[in-house]
Amino acid sequence: MRKPLAMLIAGLLTFGGVVSVPAVAVPASATQTTPEIAFTRFTLPNGLTVVVHEDHKAPVVAVSIWYHVGSGDEPKGKTGFAHLFEHLMFSGSENHKGTYFAPFELAGATDMNGTTWFDRTNYFETVPTTALDMALWMESDRMGHLLGAIGQKELDTQRGVVQNEKRQGENRPYGRVDQNILSNTYPGNHPYQHDTIGSMADLDAASLGDVKQWFHDYYGAANTTIVLAGDITVAQAKEKVAKYFGDIPAGPPVPRQQAWITPLEKSSRGVQHDHVSQPRIYRTWVVPQLGTDDMISLDLASTALGGGKTSRLYQRLVYQDKLVDDVSASVSPFALASQFQIQADVKEGVDPAKVEAAIADELKKFLAEGPTQDELDRAKVGNRASFVRGLEKVGGFGGKAVILAEGQVYRGDPGAYKKDLERIDTATIASVKAAAEKWLSKGDYLLTVLPAGKDFNPESEDAKVAALGDATGRPQAKLPAAQNYSVGKNDVDRAKGVPEVNQFPDLSFPKLERGKLKNGIEVVLAQRHTIPVTHVQLQFNAGYAADQGHKLGTASFATTLMNESTKSLDSVEVAKRRQRLGAITSVGCGLDTCTASLNALNDQLKPSLELFADIVRNPAFKADDIERVRGQWLANIAQEKTQPTGLALRTLPPLLYGANHAYGIPFTGSGTEAAIKSLTAADLAAFQHAWLRPDNVKILVAGDTTLSQIIPQLEAVFDDWKAPATPLPKKNIATVAAQPKPRVFLIDRPDAPQSLILAGLLAPSSKAPNDIDIDVANGAFGGSFTSRLNMNLREDKRWAYGAGSFLRDALGQRPFLMFAPVQTDKTAESAHEVLKESVAVVGDKPLTQQEVDKIKAANIRGLPGSFETASAVLSAVSEIVQYGRPDDYVQTLKQRTEAVEQPSAEAAIKEIVHPQALTWVIVGDLKKIEQPVRALKLGEVQVIDADGKPVKAKAKSGK
Repeated sequence: MRKPLAMLIAGLLTFGGVVSVPAVAVPASATQTTPEIAFTRFTLPNGLTVVVHEDHKAPVVAVSIWYHVGSGDEPKGKTGFAHLFEHLMFSGSENHKGTYFAPFELAGATDMNGTTWFDRTNYFETVPTTALDMALWMESDRMGHLLGAIGQKELDTQRGVVQNEKRQGENRPYGRVDQNILSNTYPGNHPYQHDTIGSMADLDAASLGDVKQWFHDYYGAANTTIVLAGDITVAQAKEKVAKYFGDIPAGPPVPRQQAWITPLEKSSRGVQHDHVSQPRIYRTWVVPQLGTDDMISLDLASTALGGGKTSRLYQRLVYQDKLVDDVSASVSPFALASQFQIQADVKEGVDPAKVEAAIADELKKFLAEGPTQDELDRAKVGNRASFVRGLEKVGGFGGKAVILAEGQVYRGDPGAYKKDLERIDTATIASVKAAAEKWLSKGDYLLTVLPAGKDFNPESEDAKVAALGDATGRPQAKLPAAQNYSVGKNDVDRAKGVPEVNQFPDLSFPKLERGKLKNGIEVVLAQRHTIPVTHVQLQFNAGYAADQGHKLGTASFATTLMNESTKSLDSVEVAKRRQRLGAITSVGCGLDTCTASLNALNDQLKPSLELFADIVRNPAFKADDIERVRGQWLANIAQEKTQPTGLALRTLPPLLYGANHAYGIPFTGSGTEAAIKSLTAADLAAFQHAWLRPDNVKILVAGDTTLSQIIPQLEAVFDDWKAPATPLPKKNIATVAAQPKPRVFLIDRPDAPQSLILAGLLAPSSKAPNDIDIDVANGAFGGSFTSRLNMNLREDKRWAYGAGSFLRDALGQRPFLMFAPVQTDKTAESAHEVLKESVAVVGDKPLTQQEVDKIKAANIRGLPGSFETASAVLSAVSEIVQYGRPDDYVQTLKQRTEAVEQPSAEAAIKEIVHPQALTWVIVGDLKKIEQPVRALKLGEVQVIDADGKPVKAKAKSGK
């Protein structure tokens, strides 16, 4: 099943190693029963720590390998080294040449990636149970047999990829903030004084000798923890880990850094300019490390102070004083010291000094009073609900493997989460107040980011970050004495290569059950009894395609307002009730549908459904809510116009479909400023009345319930819902002819370190009979890591962090988009490569049988791991209902995919890819890219603005 557009784009931006915040499980209140993560821990003779958790609900195993080394271990002059090395670990090993992803794609691995952070580097994948030997062979081969596979070519390739990752991050609004804050909150010799991505100069200076020394120093078995979670037993784990990892040397003793909390003695401030649409204020404090009482109390304090619209800061700055569009408070827990941060987006026309003063006033009150009992209770319920939901997955960026690994690596105890649960449960008003008063009354760093002026130069800004300090003076544990670990017998003949995976488990997907409410609303249920949570989704045939011919943005704006207030409850009370119930509600729109969703804990399902039904059926569209959200909405549109992806997704669809088509609108769904400014309560109510009605809805349910249980519960809140007499409106989803000739549209983004290239075409509907052929063909061309586009622009040329192609699901013709964020000086060359690949795939270099088989294998074998959670199951049910697919669609995906052959995949890609009909949108620094792009002669070139309107060329002045 395909992912939503935003997820696809995010995926394209995060191929391979990524820099990430650790997915720390939010502790839960122990006042209610919380499922336990049972585990067994053992250590091999070489010091390798192994943690095993059995979960046999699906035939998959999460493999999570954590090396206790991160950017905090980098000495001066080698910033970014840990992350660069993480990328190198995906380049192949001595006994497996070539990209690391290839055998995993063939085996159907899911949730596969690697990340680097201050204190650890981790690699993870979830594989079918039958592919576990392959996964462990691969992980052990790069742990024990890497250096012979790393040469200058591999180093240069990954160096280029990482530098484009850095450019990509800095090309986003506020993308250079992190290093500024770190430089000004930690002393120059602190491990956290530089960000994980590092500096360009240090990355350029990294040598092959540096790489090999880093591997020798930190990648030994004794510095590593492996977590295996899923369909495996402890006995199997002991046998397999000893077999594959037992002969790997322990490695030298690693100096273990100790907690080093360095609160600022006095407050300081800085100013930074960036290409942003509105000022943003950050206030940051240095606070204690994770696993401490005060850290837990500060987490609870952050929820009360700035955790959503019920929080004190939001109430004061958004609702009362109307100074900001958004404000939040949060903690970032790290192993040596943490950060507490308040962030506020200043409303247009407001003096940032007023915002600063209001934040200071609310903080002063909180430090004096502490939270109320109600604030504390709601924070505890929210934490419990988050924890319970996090137990559904075994691996990936979160899930149970991450919870266990974090406990072991950072605190020497996989079950450390239990201590945090106890701390949450025993926290009191007094303890939270004391922690906040102790740490938030100290000095902080206040950074204001302002929109750049015309003469903005990112290399000479006012708040140029401080030079990195000397890497000495860090508290470290005494080095352990050298240990002569014995190692296990090596009974793996690595010369034979990667173990073959010849058998694969069958997919387990619930049979769909159908029923009806007494008023005729159809109910579709997929049972999934893993955690005590039920998901309910109301699917309406509407979407922001319903905006066409009306005020653009109406659908999304109206549904957002529905989640605000009801006729009997104001927006704050709605939010408080959600928090007290631990429920999540959302109402929003995609291209063709609008959905209202509820994620509820089973022990609170009845009151959660009552609140949910009130939200869906009785929206108030109150004037105060409309004006508050309108301001936030306009600020969001302005932000979209500062983001390369936002700019492209706003401008490309109208160019592809034309102004009179339902899809000829910004694909962000946010509409236009003029339309949003003119929307009235009557407009919103009219949309709701016309489209979001009981004769235009299906109720989809997934989770821990049965049809006999859920039907009466739904009838209790929806059975008396009556349809209006008016007919359902129609949407214009007519067929659009291919463009007669290629066109190129350039959008200026001054000083951008990267250009974003989007090349668009139109593909058949998601309901097309050859939809699976199209999916396989796209996977080979641009929809997977080893696809042609990504291997060309990332792995071969090193011009992009990731590139590819994807289709946006739609009832009408789908947009087919080729996507490449590339370094500015390679914009024209990259566009040429995209065109070259497009011409080749429908010309003299058609898809091969091997490419088709690779994608088929990945898609089929990935099915068992694709539906681990109830939300994933619900997403599949949603597509089945929306596109009129048979109820056994998922169960028959294997045989349908097996039926795809090279001729049908080739025909599918030829049906879509027409190089002479391409519409290009390229966002970048016009003064650097315009002439090279024009010289390519891709098609007629036109410069447009952020609204898609032509920009007149400036007249050249002469003497």
